[in-house]
Amino acid sequence: MKYCCEEHVELALDEAVDEYETAPKLEKIKDVDNENATCGYCGQAAVYIVANG
Repeated sequence: MKYCCEEHVELALDEAVDEYETAPKLEKIKDVDNENATCGYCGQAAVYIVANG
């Protein structure tokens, strides 16, 4: 599972496909859950969670 911002969502999806060889699940983070979630690539506030299928 990876947290990512708008800018890095495509990178996170590509990495999930490469790693798990299945279609990843993409979920938008709710504001309540977003308080401590940061992008794993740049440290900005995360907008999405990318997880293996």
